[in-house]
Amino acid sequence: MSKGTLFVCPTPIGNLEDITLRTLKVLNEVDIIAAEDTRHTLKLLNHYEIKKPLTSYHKHNKWEKGQVILEKLKFGKNVALVSDAGMPGISDPGEELIGLAIAEDIDVVALPGATASITALILSGLPTGKFVFEGFLSSSKKERVLELERLKSESRTIILYEAPHRLMYLLKDMKEVLGNRNISISRELTKVYEETFRGTIEEAILAFKENRRGEFVIIVEGGEIEEVNPYEELSIKEHIKAYLEDGMTKKDAVKKVASDRKLSKNIVYKESIDL
Repeated sequence: MSKGTLFVCPTPIGNLEDITLRTLKVLNEVDIIAAEDTRHTLKLLNHYEIKKPLTSYHKHNKWEKGQVILEKLKFGKNVALVSDAGMPGISDPGEELIGLAIAEDIDVVALPGATASITALILSGLPTGKFVFEGFLSSSKKERVLELERLKSESRTIILYEAPHRLMYLLKDMKEVLGNRNISISRELTKVYEETFRGTIEEAILAFKENRRGEFVIIVEGGEIEEVNPYEELSIKEHIKAYLEDGMTKKDAVKKVASDRKLSKNIVYKESIDL
């Protein structure tokens, strides 16, 4: 008996129209749908008149239910994995089920679709060429500060998720550790009351002091790259010698070292006399 396929199906992050035709086709054709919250997913399925068996798969039952779903896949059943919103596997337990399926040589097909992190990044106006996704930081202040300390030297744009009741704690820790950087905060993405704030961390603390409803995606400006002087640990004489060993003449080496260190050529020349 051939094994089934696990289809990773992104669902709308707000607006129900943001589902792809391909996702609807797959949801109509699979044998079973594994959902983070079956009640939530049922609303989506009813909206599109899809009648398929649902089973719950969430962070509290992911190990036991994961094995059950795996057995169905092994016996030829096709399964669609969905989360409450967006792409399964991103900051949700779908990651583990996907890993289990791959380990058992079961085909995994990921469909493209709505993702809050990328949507918010594009809206932020901050650099998008290179970025790092960190998801939810720790709920513990001590651990969260340590995580922010690690991100302090990150030069790429940073993407974070946060729940409304923890937003202010995160912003205050960010101000303390990262300084008053430019950030963007998006909430209620694709919904009627979608909002994107752009400004500094201090301005965000004031802006969200009262209004903290919805799930938040926070885009943080990367830190400045500290220039490292590769010659700072070398003496002038060692610096000259390094260029001599590379095949330079003494005259050229003295000129280059003077340029590297922004020194007078006479000062550098005196260090080269006995070389």
